[in-house]
Amino acid sequence: MLRALWTAAAGMKAQQLFIDTIANNLANVNTTGFKKSRVDFQDLLYQTVTIAGTKAPGGGQLPVGIQIGHGVQPVAIERLFTQGEITETKNPLDLVIEGDGFFQVLQPDGSIAYTRDGAFKLDKDGRLVTANGLPLEPEIIIPPEATNISISHDGTVSVLTPGATAPQEVGKITLAKFINSAGLKSIGYNLYKTTDASGEAITGTPGLEGFGTISQGFLEMSNVQVVEEMANMIIAQRAYEINSKAIQTTDEMLRIANNLRR
Repeated sequence: MLRALWTAAAGMKAQQLFIDTIANNLANVNTTGFKKSRVDFQDLLYQTVTIAGTKAPGGGQLPVGIQIGHGVQPVAIERLFTQGEITETKNPLDLVIEGDGFFQVLQPDGSIAYTRDGAFKLDKDGRLVTANGLPLEPEIIIPPEATNISISHDGTVSVLTPGATAPQEVGKITLAKFINSAGLKSIGYNLYKTTDASGEAITGTPGLEGFGTISQGFLEMSNVQVVEEMANMIIAQRAYEINSKAIQTTDEMLRIANNLRR
């Protein structure tokens, strides 16, 4: 019966992690470019009492063995990079990637981070930067005299200046993608870093070679579905309750055994 206590406790710990993940998803339901997470579980080791196929005492062969499980464990928390809802903002600096790809931003230590958050701003030098002031890579600088900013689906950034008869190209946005996007490391601030699991970034032009296209004046919202998360929360709560009930039942059985009299 002690086995049942540890098995049920493992189940409660697993459901607690499930709830933690759901809570983080719901907390970021309005975070631009946020990608929801999903917990993957697997069963633990089994104690084999009888091996299937061994000879039975009567001379036959046992068709089924006896294996006793030891509970559950979380094996992964996977980031799901499905497309979030696209919202029109009419802000010329708001960009959305329709399809595969990440914006590249330069961190203070010189390394590159990746994001789906396209809510860009202009800093004092006219550079396109994130809300935290990280510049887009490659660098895009908008002239101070520009009266209009146009960003095409292939990432070409053009501006119109006073006296000019045609737009002037000032840079081009390139995107990055990964063989295994789920292997990226989340570092907060809507940013990801590469890992051995994700592989190195593959850069390219928006709209070509499997990269998504860029649309100006739109933002990608979180891909969290509130109804789905609420349903998962109920499932996790009920699973937590039933595991706690298993502990209470085991404790009651131990109490009965301890109170046996000859």
